[in-house]
Amino acid sequence: MTQPIFMVGARGCGKTTVGQLLALTLGYEFTDTDEMLLRSTGQSVAQIVEREGWAGFRAKESEVLKRVTGVCKVIATGGGIVLAAANRQFMQSHGTVIYLHAHADVLARRLEAFPQDDQRPSLTGRPIVEEIAEVLLARETLYQDAAHHVFDAAVSPDGVVAAIVRQLQPQCQLGCSRP
Repeated sequence: MTQPIFMVGARGCGKTTVGQLLALTLGYEFTDTDEMLLRSTGQSVAQIVEREGWAGFRAKESEVLKRVTGVCKVIATGGGIVLAAANRQFMQSHGTVIYLHAHADVLARRLEAFPQDDQRPSLTGRPIVEEIAEVLLARETLYQDAAHHVFDAAVSPDGVVAAIVRQLQPQCQLGCSRP
């Protein structure tokens, strides 16, 4: 498989951590859409949202998704990338979409342990556990609809990567040779 692998899921599910390990395992390049957005604009997610609102941020996020997509890549996406139907369709038709699923309490613990307030502004202004539960309720169907495969993100990153490689083994070639 040389097509890209898109990692989707809520904040704190491990898209970046698992994505980096998966890329290393497969010999793929790793890209994080939030990081690419920061590099291309010189602004954090919070700064873009403050200046342009969520709609402006989401438009920039969609542009970055298309720009970074390429063969032999693992791409960690922002948690809300699935909100746009065009993004879900793009990822499904251009690669394999992996949904890293975890319950709200697991995500909240992770976000409280490693807060990134400058990168990821609150979506609701509510306590993190309530916000995550609300966001998951609103997005769960979108994550499921976008995904080709769903994996339990509550296990260790190594365990998630092992499960992904086992699932994709028939189509996966280690040490990607780029066309």
